[in-house]
Amino acid sequence: MGVARAIWTGSIAFGLVSIPVGVFSATEDHTIHFHQFQRGTSDRVRNKRVNERTGREVEFDEIVKGADVGDGEHVIVEPDELDSVAPGRSRSLEISDFVDLDEIDPIYFNRTYWLAPTGDEYARPYALLRQAMSATNRAAIGTFVMRGKEYLAAIRADGDVLALQTLYFADEVRDPAELDNVPGKRAKGGSDKELDMATGLIESMSAPWKPERYRDSYQDRVRKLIEDKRKGREIVTESEPAEPTAMSDLLEALQRSVEAARGGGKKDAAKKKEGGGRKKKGKPAQPDLSSASKSELLAMARELKVSGRSSMNRDQLVDALRAAS
Repeated sequence: MGVARAIWTGSIAFGLVSIPVGVFSATEDHTIHFHQFQRGTSDRVRNKRVNERTGREVEFDEIVKGADVGDGEHVIVEPDELDSVAPGRSRSLEISDFVDLDEIDPIYFNRTYWLAPTGDEYARPYALLRQAMSATNRAAIGTFVMRGKEYLAAIRADGDVLALQTLYFADEVRDPAELDNVPGKRAKGGSDKELDMATGLIESMSAPWKPERYRDSYQDRVRKLIEDKRKGREIVTESEPAEPTAMSDLLEALQRSVEAARGGGKKDAAKKKEGGGRKKKGKPAQPDLSSASKSELLAMARELKVSGRSSMNRDQLVDALRAAS
């Protein structure tokens, strides 16, 4: 691995204290990126910056920005003009407040970066700031300019380093009141029994936060798809997502979910396995589908590969399953 390079350098400034730091990316993108080709050929398709009047390609350093002011008119702005009005031209991240870290709603968090002092001589004030914020559970709030844009940022202690979290400004966060069909705080989600079951399900599925447990399985499937196509293998499609749970099936779905989460599903499977050793002569018994929910019927239909299942209603699923089994 190469040496990490700072994407911004400047100083954290609060009161009369100034600490020169570099900003480093804390995350990396593992998404598989594709080139574009014309279908049926091996010809690459590339994007070019073209003058729409002349049709000629324009060099990057010949491009300037224009702000739309309405009626098809634009005000042209040169890069150095943007720099002249950008706050923080002194390369300083000015801290205005220290706030309780727990008071920041996660919806305001954008991207995370690491901060490191730019020289050994700045390690002591850097470490002092980190220790003080860790002891008080505070985050330093300030603004800085990076790549032609002003950012609101929260600096917080994260183990042995300082993390810089870019934040959305208040006017960039949409009001949830604009959403349709969202039940209000006073709306009742279900019966007391359903609430108890939902609470029990959450408790039974609770676990400590371990980020290494989670993996981008979609990218794994994309890699497998590419490898299978490269070797001429058969492509297997993923199963369809589960159907939404109807209100009439909610309590039963919760009960079954709690049983499965607590290991009840394993016991049922073991009982079935014990009874499965004795073979009965004659026609096999039809499964009892009368009490199954629609989501369970769909799961059975997926296992039996019933075609057209996603568009069937409950009665049609029952008929199709009986015919298939």
